[in-house]
Amino acid sequence: MSRFPEGFLWGGATAANQCEGGYNEGGRGLANVDVIPHGKDRFAVMLGDKKMFDFDNEHYYPAQTGIDMYHHYKEDIALFGEMGFKTYRLSIAWTRIFPNGDEAEPNEEGLKFYEDLFKECHKHGIEPLVTITHFDCPMYLIEKYGGWKNRKLISLYENLCNVIFRRYKGLVKYWLTFNEINMILHLPFMGAGLYFEEGENKEQAMYTAAHHELVASALATKIAHEVDPNNMVGCMLAAGETYPYSCNPKDVWKAAEANRDNYFFIDVQSRGAYPAYALLDLERKGIKIPFEDGDKEVLKKYTVDFISFSYYSSRCASADPKMETAGNVFASVKNPHLQASEWGWQIDPLGLRITLNNLYDRYQKPLFIVENGLGAKDTPDADGYVEDDYRIDYLREHVKAMGDAVELDGVELLGYTMWGCIDLVSASTGEMSKRYGFIYVDRDDEGNGTLKRSKKKSFDWYKKVIATNGEELD
Repeated sequence: MSRFPEGFLWGGATAANQCEGGYNEGGRGLANVDVIPHGKDRFAVMLGDKKMFDFDNEHYYPAQTGIDMYHHYKEDIALFGEMGFKTYRLSIAWTRIFPNGDEAEPNEEGLKFYEDLFKECHKHGIEPLVTITHFDCPMYLIEKYGGWKNRKLISLYENLCNVIFRRYKGLVKYWLTFNEINMILHLPFMGAGLYFEEGENKEQAMYTAAHHELVASALATKIAHEVDPNNMVGCMLAAGETYPYSCNPKDVWKAAEANRDNYFFIDVQSRGAYPAYALLDLERKGIKIPFEDGDKEVLKKYTVDFISFSYYSSRCASADPKMETAGNVFASVKNPHLQASEWGWQIDPLGLRITLNNLYDRYQKPLFIVENGLGAKDTPDADGYVEDDYRIDYLREHVKAMGDAVELDGVELLGYTMWGCIDLVSASTGEMSKRYGFIYVDRDDEGNGTLKRSKKKSFDWYKKVIATNGEELD
């Protein structure tokens, strides 16, 4: 007997803006994720502090080409099929379907591209798991409306959902509304197309945008179920438990506050209402949630069917501000009991089990791990082969922890899609050298390389894991 249920959805995950490329092909329009450069200005642009609404000659923009999956998707999906993937999580580029975001009619060439891609998945026995918005926001909507801080985007997103749910009925069953919705508060331009003018109330803008996305997510769930009752719609958060640095009650409370803040959006999407603690906190800060007639009813009635999340590391919190160190997006305190990756992410397999239990206890809905993996520098041989035992070790321990949560704790888990199953551009740093994949792609941080695909050692390891439904991990 396997620890994992029959039909467990093993697979891998990517995002259009990190792998697809073809930014100016097939009638596609320009998106916020296209104009985020590699290099020193990347974080300032992602934060909405530096205005970059188009390309310039001084920066390299990795999303323009990604790994050119736009032209290689059949080859890539065949490799996923060879590994035995049951599901493949990918995202739709909004600007392929509506180049500006507000057209009356969709772009047929973009619709056909994804239809062909989904059919290619089914040819290999792979169920697509589709993120509707993985940080993508049309630049036209940012320039014209100010991104998600404008309520107009709700109806435009509804229109996108109506089109794709109808067009892909029968081809796609599993949907995610917004990738890592909580990233609005951490990287607002990347997360919601927010650029801040001088003197603007940033927090008010971020929570306004968040409210609009939450209403849009509920409406997407409504439309999905109306179009096809078999559709399952999930939310998605950047997860990872925050531990107290010590048993000092002040540290415990600091960690509790951090966890609560992280779950805030999912509380709304899964429970159907803003939690009391959040409303009181926002009121104290003078931030107004822009409720309009019907919003509360929509949020309450159309909650998600399952909770999906990314998990890379846990975090640590101390009430002593001197303890805090800068992290990748999330500031944290170094946990003395854990090792870290080359990029400083604390490696904590047991933390995945803890996160699974806390999410399941909190929401009592099925869970789906849609991102987990190790970013590392790989050194290929002349044939492109990488002996990535360090990646296998990382994944093995996380799969074991996941199995414990299912078998020993009774967590209802739908599936697991390892992040960056094929090497792609890092969302946080814009690097290719921060590699996650089972498949090596010959591409460097400056965009040089042949784009040749080759299997790493972990390719055959994961193939065996899937074939045995998680039983053989050595």
